[in-house]
Amino acid sequence: MIQINENFLKLSAGYLFPEIGRRVRNFKEQNPQADVISMGIGDVTQPLAPAIVEAMHRAVDEMAVQESFKGYDDGGVGYDFLRQAIVDNDFKARGVDLDLDEVFVSDGAKPDTGNMQEIFGTDNVVAVADPVYPVYVDTNVMAGRTGLANDIGQYEGVVYMPALAEHGFVPLPPEQPVDMIYLCFPNNPTGAVATKEDLARWVAYARENKAVILFDAAYEAFISEADVPHSIYEIEGAKEVAIEFRSYSKTAGFTGVRCAYSIVPKALKAYKQDGTAVDVHPVWKRRHCTKFNGVSYITQAGAAASYTPQGKKQIQETIDVYMTNAGLIRESLTKLGYQVYGGVNAPYIWLKTPDGLGSWDFFDRLLQKANVVGTPGVGFGPAGEGYFRLTAFARPEHVREALERFARL
Repeated sequence: MIQINENFLKLSAGYLFPEIGRRVRNFKEQNPQADVISMGIGDVTQPLAPAIVEAMHRAVDEMAVQESFKGYDDGGVGYDFLRQAIVDNDFKARGVDLDLDEVFVSDGAKPDTGNMQEIFGTDNVVAVADPVYPVYVDTNVMAGRTGLANDIGQYEGVVYMPALAEHGFVPLPPEQPVDMIYLCFPNNPTGAVATKEDLARWVAYARENKAVILFDAAYEAFISEADVPHSIYEIEGAKEVAIEFRSYSKTAGFTGVRCAYSIVPKALKAYKQDGTAVDVHPVWKRRHCTKFNGVSYITQAGAAASYTPQGKKQIQETIDVYMTNAGLIRESLTKLGYQVYGGVNAPYIWLKTPDGLGSWDFFDRLLQKANVVGTPGVGFGPAGEGYFRLTAFARPEHVREALERFARL
């Protein structure tokens, strides 16, 4: 008798974004003339930078010639030309030294943050912020690290760290020891950022408790304030306790192309049950190379072009479009009387729902009365109840139209 992995049955509901899609589809079926504007799912709308397109065209041509044809890269970890560009531009330029083989190229930060937990024991205690990007929790549920969800959607065995307005939506380290800590800055969904002092507190906690920090920095390119750290490795000692995730999805518009990378430092240790230290780097390399055959050469060539002078300039122009949207959303909604957070160092705006409405109630009200789609804050965790997320990734003309509709609510 074939048995199902019953951990999957613990998942309390459908994944957040498919549920949003289901509600929107139902609304469109009932209102076929409605012009719905989406500011919910964080998908990009601006085309790829010309420098990236040109590089990918050249790579396609190379694949058509015997002498320059490429098959698998070296174990699926990424071509050296891309990994060198990553080391030089994303880290060395900020005073962080990394070895080339500490970089693992992949097809997305979402799969990386979901897959990384596989190399750690199922008895580890997981800590997440609340609100939280759902993948961090759901993949640990699937792995069997949790019990069942309670009435408010929190899973037994997970330590939830409230990320509240009074703390700038940055969670504080828990009083009890935990083993795996998920942090995301700039934050999805709240748009908050952590200071160097915030991250230093977390690094100290992880070192004291022999824990690992899984640091999602997928939105670091949107940071505009000079004193905000772009990498957790800007903090002394972080290489001993942290894995960092980056993505080209939002930075370079690769949501439909797929490319990202993880940094697994050689200094990072985990432990066997008898307390013996184990290097994490070779364990992840073994897992990565066993289950993943690498990102296509064409895609990696495009990602590398994002680091050329022309690529950097063009990508910054695209980021400026999105952050102009974010500033307009933030300013307009503040004038309308909403409590608004984020939108300064991140493409997400986190607003307090008006009139005491619940998050899903506000979602329905906004969809039905304004034909605008956002994301209910409670979908990111109980502490998100009473909040709502908007993204700045829509086209500028759609953002302006959506804000006019907000004004008529």
